[in-house]
Amino acid sequence: MAPVEIRKDLFWVGTADFGCRNFHGYSLAPRGTSYNAYLLRDEKTVLFDTVQAHAAPALLRHLEEIVPAEKVDYIVVNHLEQDHAGALDEMVRRCRPEKIFCSAPGAKSMAGYFDTRDWPVQTVKTGDSISTGRRHVSFVETRMLHWPDSMFSYIPEEKTLISNDAFGQNIASSFLYADQAERSDLSAAVEEYFYNIVLPFSSQVLKTLDLAAELKLDIELLAPDHGLIFRTPEDVAFILAKYRELALQKPRKKALIFYDTMWQSTGQQALAIADGLSEADVPYRIMFLKNHHHSEVMTALASCGAVIAGSPTHNNGLLPLVVAMLTYMKGLRPQNRLGGAFGSYGWSGEAPGQIADILGSMKMEQPAPPLKCLYKPKKEDLEAARALGRSIGRELAARCAV
Repeated sequence: MAPVEIRKDLFWVGTADFGCRNFHGYSLAPRGTSYNAYLLRDEKTVLFDTVQAHAAPALLRHLEEIVPAEKVDYIVVNHLEQDHAGALDEMVRRCRPEKIFCSAPGAKSMAGYFDTRDWPVQTVKTGDSISTGRRHVSFVETRMLHWPDSMFSYIPEEKTLISNDAFGQNIASSFLYADQAERSDLSAAVEEYFYNIVLPFSSQVLKTLDLAAELKLDIELLAPDHGLIFRTPEDVAFILAKYRELALQKPRKKALIFYDTMWQSTGQQALAIADGLSEADVPYRIMFLKNHHHSEVMTALASCGAVIAGSPTHNNGLLPLVVAMLTYMKGLRPQNRLGGAFGSYGWSGEAPGQIADILGSMKMEQPAPPLKCLYKPKKEDLEAARALGRSIGRELAARCAV
């Protein structure tokens, strides 16, 4: 894709990574991703963020279609994570900017990644502003959204917010704007990104949204550093409302069942639990962990108000995929969910109790005690599983009705 002028004298100069499937080493990116960088051409020319190190040649090529690299006066580094700053040292070497702007935590991160002793680094904070000639760039610190160094850049004359990781999606595309995508696909990509990257910082998301309103940021174009750009009033309103909805994590009337199994006994329990949910008029999704990556399971959780996890007892503990899934989920800190635990066993039967303890550590209320089944489920075991599903389903339906 060639550079695109997204506002007067403001250009997208990033790159799309159609081959990316493993994002940050732990989350799937089935649609690929993009590394969005932006160039403002004014009396002072400003580059906002860079790209991964391997994509530096593409960034430089796009940049030089607009101005020679040595004509870049300022580089703004909104975030030091390496998918946005991996090419920073190369761009500093080629551009030799007058100033490099970042937050105070950003300067520390920058010095950790690069030799910045001779770099013209200048730290900024919320409320600080620089002039580029006919325009200004104002900065808003967004600490822990999702790193301590994160910040926004706002260009009031263009009513444009460059938001770095916030409001992003893992989408590589031949087009650049959200209104060119199917809304359902875009919404799914936003949920996928939020629930695997941003979820632990939900409280900070709400504070940032409130701060943007307090600062009276008039946003007509919202440009994240991953995925599609929001350029219509409807799309800007959509992404702001979507982030608030996701960050609030209000209970939703749907349950997620995930499990692993060795000889299908735990799998049979999962199906019976699903039957019980149906009897309580609660939709559900079942995910067998041998077929679903942990980031897929987290994405499914976005629409579910209950989590029911199962594992047979293996060496007095859980099967490895269940351990990994629960560990990943706990780190992302979902809120306002009900929980449930189940599993089969042949000898000792500790697994369901261990799952219940982990769900409890995530502050998930569990309407029914952990359910275990000796060997192959019998009629009474399957009825107990259905009862567990009914119990969780009824409680979830009651909460969602409030």
